[in-house]
Amino acid sequence: MTFIRDKLQTIGANIKRFSSVYQRSPNTVNLLAVSKKHRADKIRQAFEAGQIAFGENYAQELLEKQKELVDLDIEWHFIGPLQSNKTKRIAETVSWVHTIDRFKIAKRLSDQRPDELSPISVCIQVNISDEESKSGVSIQDLPTLAKEISTLSGINFRGLMVIPPPKKDIEKQRTIFSKVVDLQKQLNKQGFNIDTLSMGMSHDMEAAIAEGATIVRIGTAIFGDRE
Repeated sequence: MTFIRDKLQTIGANIKRFSSVYQRSPNTVNLLAVSKKHRADKIRQAFEAGQIAFGENYAQELLEKQKELVDLDIEWHFIGPLQSNKTKRIAETVSWVHTIDRFKIAKRLSDQRPDELSPISVCIQVNISDEESKSGVSIQDLPTLAKEISTLSGINFRGLMVIPPPKKDIEKQRTIFSKVVDLQKQLNKQGFNIDTLSMGMSHDMEAAIAEGATIVRIGTAIFGDRE
């Protein structure tokens, strides 16, 4: 308990420090604890230490943890590739999906979202560096997908998510993240109202906050090595 609490406090302090350096309000940068491949009891410890939002990459793992932690009011985020045959359970149980890159998946989530629940907040995942090994829509196809999913009633298009290639130099990291900010501005000029940039992990969190990240996704730095 002490280990996870201390790690959360350290990360929270770093978010505040980076926000101050880059003239950001700390309450505009939210921490998403990436709990994939970590036991449910670790998630419980983090929740009891004040962390509310948790991200999972695999549908089955997420559903199993939800059962174990049903007594906790966790805000679940799905942040991995989503297959068509998994959309129904995800639509029924999560608050956010960060990895929309096809209209088909967005449509299924929208259609399968229970009427009594508010729409799922979603981000379009952008393949910002055009890497063949990475998921995500191309920059060229982003406006079309944004228009398509914005018509769906069961989801709420909130922003963009990226997983850039690793760079050690902070200026190179910032250059990549600044491209995402430009895409957000372009979409909003076209009439969208997206307010979320899901970008930045342990190694590039400072650069992401500098450029405008609103959600940073941190895992190992909170929970330790994955099992």
